[in-house]
Amino acid sequence: MNTGHAKTKVGILDTEVNRLSKILFVVTLGLSLAMVALDGFKAVWYITLFRFLILFSSIIPISLRVNLDMGKSFYSMMIERDREIPGAVVRNSMIPEELGRIEYCLTDKTGTLTCNEMELKRVHMGVMAYTLETSDEVTRHLRANLKDRVGAEDPEETRQPSALAKGHGKARRDMPQRVFDMVESLALCHNVTPAEESAPAADSGTHDDRAGVAVSKPMSYQASSPDEVAIVKWTEHVGVVLAERTLSTITLRLDALLPEEQRGHGTAPLLTYDILQVFPFTSESKRMGIVVQSRLSGDMYFIQKGADAVMTRIVEYNDWLDEECGNMARDGLRTLVVGRKRLSRQAYARFEQAYSQARASVVGRAEAMRQAVADHLESDLELLGLTGVEDRLQDHVRTTLELLGNAGVRVWMLTGDKVETATCVAVSARLVRRGQLVHVISGLRSASEVSAALETLRTLGDCCVVIDGDSLQVALDFYRDEFVRIAAALPAVVCCRCSPTQKADVVRVLQQHTGKRVLAVGDGGNDVSMIQAADVGVGLVGLEGRQASLAADFSVDQFSYLARLLLWHGRNSYKRSAKLAQFVIHRGLIISIMQVVFSALFYFAPIALFQGMLLVGYTTVYTMAPVFSLVLDRDVSDEIAMLYPELYAELTKGRALSLKTFFIWLLISIYQGGALMMLAVWLFDTDFIHVVSISFTGLVLNELLMVALEIRTWHRWMIWSILGSLAIYVASIWVLPAYFDVMFILSAAFVWKTVVITAVSAVPLYIIKVIRRIYAPPAYAKLT
Repeated sequence: MNTGHAKTKVGILDTEVNRLSKILFVVTLGLSLAMVALDGFKAVWYITLFRFLILFSSIIPISLRVNLDMGKSFYSMMIERDREIPGAVVRNSMIPEELGRIEYCLTDKTGTLTCNEMELKRVHMGVMAYTLETSDEVTRHLRANLKDRVGAEDPEETRQPSALAKGHGKARRDMPQRVFDMVESLALCHNVTPAEESAPAADSGTHDDRAGVAVSKPMSYQASSPDEVAIVKWTEHVGVVLAERTLSTITLRLDALLPEEQRGHGTAPLLTYDILQVFPFTSESKRMGIVVQSRLSGDMYFIQKGADAVMTRIVEYNDWLDEECGNMARDGLRTLVVGRKRLSRQAYARFEQAYSQARASVVGRAEAMRQAVADHLESDLELLGLTGVEDRLQDHVRTTLELLGNAGVRVWMLTGDKVETATCVAVSARLVRRGQLVHVISGLRSASEVSAALETLRTLGDCCVVIDGDSLQVALDFYRDEFVRIAAALPAVVCCRCSPTQKADVVRVLQQHTGKRVLAVGDGGNDVSMIQAADVGVGLVGLEGRQASLAADFSVDQFSYLARLLLWHGRNSYKRSAKLAQFVIHRGLIISIMQVVFSALFYFAPIALFQGMLLVGYTTVYTMAPVFSLVLDRDVSDEIAMLYPELYAELTKGRALSLKTFFIWLLISIYQGGALMMLAVWLFDTDFIHVVSISFTGLVLNELLMVALEIRTWHRWMIWSILGSLAIYVASIWVLPAYFDVMFILSAAFVWKTVVITAVSAVPLYIIKVIRRIYAPPAYAKLT
């Protein structure tokens, strides 16, 4: 799905503006028909109708899209320049307002909520468990075993399998042998490459040409999975170092044989293994395997590690694996089961023949290869042990999730981990509130089981539901509507064992059945489909690369930056764009209403009131800068927005730009346009030839005054834009003598009457606004 075409995302504010534009078109057509009808449909009335449509076309503001797009670019620039969100990148500048309308946040776990910096915390081998604190005990066991393996001086003696190879069978072995088998398998079964390679040096003290020595020095590792790096670092810590890896060989350096004071700078023996086959990890198989042959003993082994869900049926029967997997998962550790199988030359030859035939298949090649591995290798593996890797939470994750919860954003965690591991992380990250019930749904296979589970979930009410991937798929197949309706009302949902496809499906289901805006956060390639499907995709730059970051609409470095991205930038982007859109619409409506009144006074004649430079200058040099300066306005400070996340919940209701606010501004435009035109005619009836300059001056002053009245927090650029526009207008009076009579405009009568006209159109609105703030203040006004 990562190679699929990403959809073009359109913000809900753009959809609302498009709907209002359709209404404005209907208003334009209605006014034109009304003017023709009042004139009695005389002569060729349809030509007159089209003339009126052209005259009233300012009602549909063409500059609205330009202003909104410029505003989006400005919001994007502010996000990228925010010092509180270093490294933020806006890759889709068309939807910054969507950040202020999010109601569902779907997040990955590993690398998103957690650091994706793995550390091997525990190794369990059935009868013994080792932690970082007891790693010296592991080293002692390794030293005891390795002395038998490489300590003999006679090369012929070391070629015999008496020391190590005897223990590779199913016979009972002592603890040092079991520890070495586990550490050796962990050091071999991976796709890690050491960044610094130690070239083997020939030495007379080595056993033969199949073993060597190398200078012991610190290593750094590169791998696609941080889990594997953590495991290899642990084997290095206990004394078995991945010294070199090529396409065909793996070389281990045995630092465990060195005295403590020489480890890290002495010379240690080497063991080299030939790589015969590698079976990479996939999200479908959930396991990886490797076939290696020791150059020292000549033995061949198939080593495999993977999730317990798939490895349980591959390894030999045991009575402790399930219990220990559950224990580690409850401690928040990611578990991997390690198994091994010794192969005879005949067995490997049979596998290689079947595998070669499968690779030569034209139809169903991948399935045939998987089947060959399953038939010849994946059966009766000796269970060596279980590893537990910890991935700690990122900084401020708990605070961020708490802020989002208080802001009314419902958080869903979608992960590929076990139910127990995901539940533990959800609790530690405070995705689950203190004292809140955690209800687990897992192992459902039929529609009847899902129905019963949903009935139970319905009675529980406020709880956090944890559901595994198989149960989720059954629920979506048979009870999609009911499941989404119940789950969408819950404060938190955790989906475990999810594939990338399921993550994207959950996003689409939420969008379709709730109609709310969904945000998806991820850091890896398996999150790309989810990010692209969401209304807003946020990618984190992490250890898994930049696939999610490059596919996302917004890229940040930490999950904690999400709170400021939504609560501050989302708030500003949405409220500013809403106010900007309404003002641009108001600017077009008021001049069209004045045209309507003017035409009505002149016996419904389709004559233009303002022409030429006046009409062009009105929407550009005279009012564009002050109106666009509204993108600098803010109703609260960033400290207040972050301190009271409840303010964000008001935004999701969409009240900043709605049909109600649209019709309020429509009424304001009708009142102001009518007042300006009627008063201009009434006060200057003896100088009617100057009605154009009179009404236009009042119009420009009214718009500048309305901008000033709407500003909540003044910025220096707002002041300069208003004063600059006013200065440009005054200067244009002398520049455009065809439209203005300077001597008439400089007269005292013109000045005081223009002031009266402007005051009548604007002051009543200011009084109403003050009364509303006193008796029905908005939520944010109580905090400032």
